Amino acid sequence: MAEQESTPNIVRPVLVTIEGVQLQSNFAANWDRVKVFQAKPDDLLLATYPKAGTTWITEIVDMINNKGDVEKCMRGPTHERVPFLEFGAPKPLPTGIEQLAITPSPRMIKTHLPYQLVPKSFWEQNCKVIYVARNAKDNVVSYYHFDWICRLEVLPGPWEEYLENFMKGNISYGSWYDHVKKWWENKDRHRILYMFYEDMKKDLRKEVLRIMNFLEKELPEEIIDKIVHHTSFEVMKENPMANYSTVSGAGFLDHKTSHFMRKGSVGDWKNYFTVAQNERFDADYKKKMAGATLKFVDEL
Repeated sequence: MAEQESTPNIVRPVLVTIEGVQLQSNFAANWDRVKVFQAKPDDLLLATYPKAGTTWITEIVDMINNKGDVEKCMRGPTHERVPFLEFGAPKPLPTGIEQLAITPSPRMIKTHLPYQLVPKSFWEQNCKVIYVARNAKDNVVSYYHFDWICRLEVLPGPWEEYLENFMKGNISYGSWYDHVKKWWENKDRHRILYMFYEDMKKDLRKEVLRIMNFLEKELPEEIIDKIVHHTSFEVMKENPMANYSTVSGAGFLDHKTSHFMRKGSVGDWKNYFTVAQNERFDADYKKKMAGATLKFVDEL
């Protein structure tokens, strides 16, 4: 992909190290306020590594909370319904902290923070957390495409370079390996539902029922069917309240280059990894995930 033309007032951020983790500079600038954020007991935290199904899980939970009422879930775009905790950007865009200050309870809150950077108040308040993990190969491909179209992200550079940076943890939010493992290792210490993107693709209805059980919600069968239909990738891709098309006019999302919701598939990595890259990645993956009880599938 060729480098895009710069957009007025939007300068690509750089990486900054925050407590051992790389974050993009707009978010890092807001860190002092994020770190001391005060969660409420009825806050629900939706956590993922970037591009691992955040918008998907958000829409599912919102549909469950609103008992399958599609109109209620169209009350505003995702980023307004579910504030992004650590979000920071050039003015006049509000920070996630500013948005959360005016969001009525019970709040759904989005984050990509690794476990160790999550504000301690979430654990002190015994908040529920849903974490979604996605296999590394599809995750890096999706993240690469997103970083090209989102001018609030660090410029990704060529694919070969980006893949190396991903393996080294030298991208925003740091190491995918550390991220998925730390959340996994701590899932039984708190009220954390750990989910897999691939399971959601394989049997969405089953995973919706898991989420409902975690949230202690009961809904009739026809409403569950409705939720499964409206949270399928195909339907969500056409939903302006879920596909981020409403923010393209702000100049920081370039939908002409690629869609925010691009493919949502399992196994798309095969279209990007060369044989040599795949062999190198697999060898590196084996080292970094050695001893982990966490298992992923990268094709269905």
